Amino acid sequence: MADRKLFAGAAIKRLRRGANMTQVALADALDISASYLNLIERNQRPLSARLMLLLADRFDFDPRQLVADEPGGGVNGMGRRLADPMFADLAIDRSELEEWLIAAPNTAEAFVRLFDNRSTGQLVTAVETSDPISLIRTEIERWRNHFADLDSIAETLADELRLGAGDLYGAILERLRVKHQLAIRILPESVLPEILRRLDLHARQLQLSEMLDPASRTFQVAALLGEIEAQSEIDGLVSGADFQDNAAEHLYRRHLSSYFAAALMMPYARFIRACEQTGYQIQILQRRFGSSFEQVAHRLTTLQRVGSRGLPFFMIRIDRSGLVSKRFVGASNGSLAESAHRCALWNIHRVFDRPFEEHTQLVGLEDGSSWFTISRAVQGIGYGVGGITPEFAVGLGLSAEHAATLYYARGANLSADNVELIGLGCPACTRAQCSQRSAPPKNRVLRLDIQETGLTPFSFVND
Repeated sequence: MADRKLFAGAAIKRLRRGANMTQVALADALDISASYLNLIERNQRPLSARLMLLLADRFDFDPRQLVADEPGGGVNGMGRRLADPMFADLAIDRSELEEWLIAAPNTAEAFVRLFDNRSTGQLVTAVETSDPISLIRTEIERWRNHFADLDSIAETLADELRLGAGDLYGAILERLRVKHQLAIRILPESVLPEILRRLDLHARQLQLSEMLDPASRTFQVAALLGEIEAQSEIDGLVSGADFQDNAAEHLYRRHLSSYFAAALMMPYARFIRACEQTGYQIQILQRRFGSSFEQVAHRLTTLQRVGSRGLPFFMIRIDRSGLVSKRFVGASNGSLAESAHRCALWNIHRVFDRPFEEHTQLVGLEDGSSWFTISRAVQGIGYGVGGITPEFAVGLGLSAEHAATLYYARGANLSADNVELIGLGCPACTRAQCSQRSAPPKNRVLRLDIQETGLTPFSFVND
């Protein structure tokens, strides 16, 4: 809501402590009393627009970072977690959640970490909480996978390159050659086995494998250009994340350079205009921007520019076993992407049978939400050990209430009574008598009757 009050005490306290400032010193800098700042930090007063701008100027950060700091994605994110059947008897409403986040954001964050580790089958230990993948995912989702500064730099650079040549790949190669004295060399797979890209600074070469398709070649050279020309912005984001784990820092830096590459290939204003003109028809977007299905899908999760937002998609990538290798929730608050398990009734698992076709589905979850999803099988690059070409399923989704303008939903009945009922994976699903069930739900007592055999061996007490 536009008139929603912003309580950001925990975020402001972190900023102040990170700058080694006392409340008195920061209050003087903001021209307010120390007692008033104390109330703001304790979430007993909201943050005004004037103070937000002063803080942004004082600490040189994006003001949206304050909103992104809400524990677990704010009220909506906390609500999804508390929709777990184990909390069904508590009847926690939205107003109670709002009060919790305002009064005790740190305890809410502690709950989020405990719950998320439990949901993914992890133990809350020092080893698990330092898992680099979890660390960078938390940081990416804190920004809703939208990095405004990188988008702005990439868009300006894309316009400059576009003026010089219509071929983006050729224009990037020329800029790397002329401005940075770097040449591109395409090498045989036998010379670069198991390597797609190598930067040889001694020879001043970026060496690319011949296995890369045209979209992937453009992506790799664009990523290198971003590492060079957006280095200070990337360094700032990495420094702000304050990782204590070298692997997490490395992977986060790679994510940011990949983000820049996608933003250079699909410049924000032109891309979102094309999305709206085509109804987000991915095949046209691929052709228009020289990108792959997966590159477009990822880009769709990043469109959160203030005043020019795209539809709130989530993206997930799984292999045939259902293991997740990519997930971006963005602004979707999509529990389908966040869940540790997936439902066999979701057609993302069936796309391998008809590769390169887009499969759509309107699904309904136990919490009453409806989601429109688009899934497709894609191939990875290279052959790897044993000559196996990697295969993945990429799934996009958004709340059904936003799906009416999609090309894929034209003529579709998006009403709640037309959904296909699925769950968030058997351990988290309490739908009774599902013949596809492969495991009992957690926190439910099994119903044992030697005289009856049901559709599933896991009949349980649902209340």
